[in-house]
Amino acid sequence: MFANLSRNDWLLYIVFSAIVLLAPILFLPLGAAYPALLQKFAIFGIFAIGFNILFGLTGYLSFGHAAFLGVGSYAAVWSFKLFTMNAIPAIIFAVICSGLFAALIGYVSLRRSGIYFSILTLAFAQMSYNLAYSVLTPITNGETGLQLSQSDPRIIDRMFLAPTEGLPSPDFFGIELQGYAGFYFCAIALLVCFFLTLRIFRSPFGMMLKAVKSNQNRMMYTGFNTRPYLRSAFIISGMFAGLAGALMAVTDPLAGAERMQWTASGEVVLMTILGGVGTLLGPVIGAVVIKYFENIFSSFNDAALHNALSALPDAIETPLVGLLSLFVGDGWHLTLGLIFMAIVIFLPGGIMEGVKRLRARFSGGGGGRKAQSAADIQPAE
Repeated sequence: MFANLSRNDWLLYIVFSAIVLLAPILFLPLGAAYPALLQKFAIFGIFAIGFNILFGLTGYLSFGHAAFLGVGSYAAVWSFKLFTMNAIPAIIFAVICSGLFAALIGYVSLRRSGIYFSILTLAFAQMSYNLAYSVLTPITNGETGLQLSQSDPRIIDRMFLAPTEGLPSPDFFGIELQGYAGFYFCAIALLVCFFLTLRIFRSPFGMMLKAVKSNQNRMMYTGFNTRPYLRSAFIISGMFAGLAGALMAVTDPLAGAERMQWTASGEVVLMTILGGVGTLLGPVIGAVVIKYFENIFSSFNDAALHNALSALPDAIETPLVGLLSLFVGDGWHLTLGLIFMAIVIFLPGGIMEGVKRLRARFSGGGGGRKAQSAADIQPAE
């Protein structure tokens, strides 16, 4: 399934690892160096690259990946409640549960392709959301969400550790996963997932998935059964989403049905398209861009706008604040929509296409033209 990596692949991985591990320093000038936001970058990066294994390699667009994110969160919190606050068993349990759930949904959904597959995954995700919100309340605690309590059994912890006052927090063999420790735990998980994704992209398995995306009908006409490969990609993608959900619970031990909503599934689609579908770095870049702008624009309110535009005359300031307030705060999704429209119109291949165009332009002359032609054929990485 896996393949040996070339020197360029190792160089890519080393540079990517250095950027991730040095993120608290590199993102400091952007005002994004605090742990909570860096954790979001890492977690949604995992979510996006897992989604890209399915959508980017096979072309199968799932609108229901948030279901696996939610299952991972619920499974991790139940692991904390029943067994131990150690994050490793919680992550393993969450990934297994998400993989089994993905196998079940994939078995049904992958019997169809195209828009029918997308609608089926969306239907399963909404069913999962409604079950978690109102039907399976003994397991999910409904709209309140699943939380830790002092009376939780935590069997393994109580066998070896003395009970403490107050609620415990997730740890990694005694190291509390708060602040930068929590970020680096998520960062290591991101690096592991990126390495696995790199190996998949370069493997015969990955090439087979790309062939499915290129012309599945031709492969089937030759007698090749593509369904096992699609199921495998779907399960792997679901397990990545489950891991992201588990890391959400590790950094904040709470699981709610809102993580299964269709908006969460749509967000990972936007991340992948924004960064570059079928590329290695694109989904991670898309996740960082969306979460960064969400952090900036959602924090603005009318008072902040009035303060920023106080130098203008009142006749200009008041209507301008009224206009800009539509694009910040709770309405920041309008800004996201404008950014997404601009990327799709001017860079259909996402941010990574822009990177390739710049690389081709600075390479100069005919060589740049050839590089750009190659970029149209092969996925950007």
